[in-house]
Order: sequence, then structure tokens, then C-alpha cells
Amino acid sequence: MGQGQGQGRDARRAQAYDADLGAAVARAQDGDEDAFAVAYRLVQPGLLAYLRTLVGDEAEDVAADAWLETARDLARFRGDGAGFRGWTATIARHRALDHLRRRRSRPRGAALEPEELDLPGPDSTHDQAMESIGTAHALALVRRLPRDQAEAVLLRVVVGLDGPSAARVLHKRPGAVRTAAHRGLRRLAEQLAADEAPTGSEGREEDG
Repeated sequence: MGQGQGQGRDARRAQAYDADLGAAVARAQDGDEDAFAVAYRLVQPGLLAYLRTLVGDEAEDVAADAWLETARDLARFRGDGAGFRGWTATIARHRALDHLRRRRSRPRGAALEPEELDLPGPDSTHDQAMESIGTAHALALVRRLPRDQAEAVLLRVVVGLDGPSAARVLHKRPGAVRTAAHRGLRRLAEQLAADEAPTGSEGREEDG
């Protein structure tokens, strides 16, 4: 669980240090290999957690392919640290979908509802899910969400993209991504609360 908590913290740290990330990317574009390694360390934890939702145990291999493409096309990138995180997430998602197509498989349940209904307000369930998202258990629960919700939650909370950037990665409207992320966080909070609630099953087993 400690490793999962570290992944969530590392991703949020990468978001907080976008200025450092942008500077590292600029140096890497000038040929500084050490700077590229800095950018990799800031981006990789959240990217890997996102890819695990798409391709499971093959996330490391897909991430490696994505980073090879990132390194190859680095000179073409234009943007800041936040833009680089969005760019790498887009590359990683394309590589993951290519991988799934090669396996003759598709992500489950990617379709959004035609109309967004009521959005949960900025209440404690959202905050609870945000705080818990870094744990290995919470990440496992995220992978059980509908695909649109899982991707939106991971791109927003773990990779650290803002709404418009996440929408560009997913080729969806920002409002749809915001809705999916809120619904996913609300469902995640409910699942976490249910897991913590006593079930009384132990007593029933003893009676049986």
C-alpha cells in the first residue's frame, strides 16, 4: 500500500512542479539526457497508474513504447510542463489502444450518457476519494469503474491534468470529462465507505 500511496503523491508533486518539468523538457530538447530523466521521473508514476487501467499488467511495456515515441518526437513538442503531461498521456493512450487492438480487444464501456445529469457538489465524498486515490486499494477500485469514469478520474487526479487537457486526451467535451470524473470519484468514495463499514459476517459465520 505504501507504494500506491507514493504513486499518488508523486503524481500530485509532478503537477505542483510543472515549472520544473517545463524547464527540464526545454533542456532535454537541447540534448540534455539528464533533463529528460528528470521529466521521466516526474511524469512516469501517474502515467503508469493510468496505463494499468487500460492494459493491466502490460502497462510497463506500453509505457516503455510511449516513452520511446516521446523521446523520438520530443523536438516537435511545444508547450509548458502541464502541456507535456497532457502530450505524454495522449501518446500513452494511443499506444495502449494500439496494444488492445493487437490483442483484438477493446476497452469496456467507453460510451458516455447522452446527457449529463446532476453533478455532485464539492462535498466531503469528493475530497475523501481525492485523498484516497493514491492507495493501491483505491487504484484497484478505480479499475473497476466504467471506462469513461476510470480514465477521467486517473487523468484528472493521478496524472494531474486539468479538465480541457484531459478532454483533449480522451477526445471528449470538457463537461463530459468533468461529469465522468465527478461520478467516478463519488462511486469510489461510496465503495471505500462500504469497505470500511462493518458487515457482521463474522458473527453469522460463527452461528453457522
